[in-house]
Amino acid sequence: MSMKIGILSDTHDLLRPEVTDALRGCDFILHGGDISSRRILDQLEQIAPVKAVRGNNDREWAEQLPLFLDFELGGLRIYMTHKKKDLPKDLTPYDLVIYGHSHQYASVWQENAGKTRTLLFNPGSCGPRRFIQPITMAILTIDQDGWDITQIQIPHAAKEKTPKMDSGNVYRQIEVVVHDTEKGLSVDAIAKKHGLDRDWVEQIVRLYVTHPGVTTDGIMTKMGLLGKL
Repeated sequence: MSMKIGILSDTHDLLRPEVTDALRGCDFILHGGDISSRRILDQLEQIAPVKAVRGNNDREWAEQLPLFLDFELGGLRIYMTHKKKDLPKDLTPYDLVIYGHSHQYASVWQENAGKTRTLLFNPGSCGPRRFIQPITMAILTIDQDGWDITQIQIPHAAKEKTPKMDSGNVYRQIEVVVHDTEKGLSVDAIAKKHGLDRDWVEQIVRLYVTHPGVTTDGIMTKMGLLGKL
């Protein structure tokens, strides 16, 4: 008997009709966090049973949601949390690890000391579009022959293109965020000072802090922006 499972993350209070269409017929839905409202979970639960973890943007309403889940589904051992940095060091027991937060689709096999393999998987974001990043989710199919994940790309409307997204503007924003980070300002303080989106500032700061010595060009490359604006 086959099983169809929808995997998504970082909806940020937006459930697109294309996403609900893709989820119809699924036996389960897995959400990697940053849901942002109970309303989104309620809508998803009308389609199929939902397993979800709490993201960093899920506030008081989500206090009952777990920070991680460890479960079996269709014969697969699955671990799910919002941030990749919070994954357990030993992934040997797991067939599939699901995370989110970066808004970037990723699918990487990890060899566990030659004993087992674990797929580290990020479905990307299918919520509000962040700059030029694609809008993505995925469908996990399990049957007698094994299991497979298919990426689903959601089309975006022209109006979703972020204004003022020329390379010079982005370059300057990254430079001022890095400068203020070096001065010890918090993400919230930097966002308020320059009138920037907090999540955008947080992404720059995270890349800068976790990649010592990274340049502005390097940050743009890691964001998938260099040469695309």
